[in-house]
Amino acid sequence: MLHEIFEASISAHQTAIEKSFTSAQIQILETITAEIIRCFRDGRKLMLCGNGGSASDSQHIAAEFVGRFHRERRGLPALALTTDTSILTAVANDYSYDDIFSRQIEALGVSGDVLIAISTSGNSKNVLKAVSRAQEMGIICIGFTGVSGGLLKDKTPLTFKAISPLTPHIQEVHITALHAISEAVEKVLFGS
Repeated sequence: MLHEIFEASISAHQTAIEKSFTSAQIQILETITAEIIRCFRDGRKLMLCGNGGSASDSQHIAAEFVGRFHRERRGLPALALTTDTSILTAVANDYSYDDIFSRQIEALGVSGDVLIAISTSGNSKNVLKAVSRAQEMGIICIGFTGVSGGLLKDKTPLTFKAISPLTPHIQEVHITALHAISEAVEKVLFGS
């Protein structure tokens, strides 16, 4: 029984990867990567947000840029808006949970920054509100979502969709894409 569970899970993962990384989707990732490179070259920063596993992905990818991916290099300015518990709880308590990311963008963002907004459903209210506030401020917004795209796909001019109906496999595709972006940014900015 356990063997069948593992086989089914791995098969669903492989299907999600194959369906998600089409030529058209890779072109979207290339455009996203170019935008992040432009951001760093212009002395701007990358911000990331999401809930649950997507919050973890935000932190993970910010660490790849601030630390390193493969090579020793200077740190790149990336910030996960999911990490400061004092800000998150104060804003949620004093305003609304829907405001936890948009309030930070208002305080920390500047025109020319990039926001990666991650929502497997595409309908997380706090992520959507973050995108709206960022766009008002001239921040470039990039969406990472699931197969339907939810409302996020209509709010972000650049949207990468993981082609799976299952949240775990959407998250697996997202981290694969975000790792590829991290590698590409590092190679372009610092050589191979």
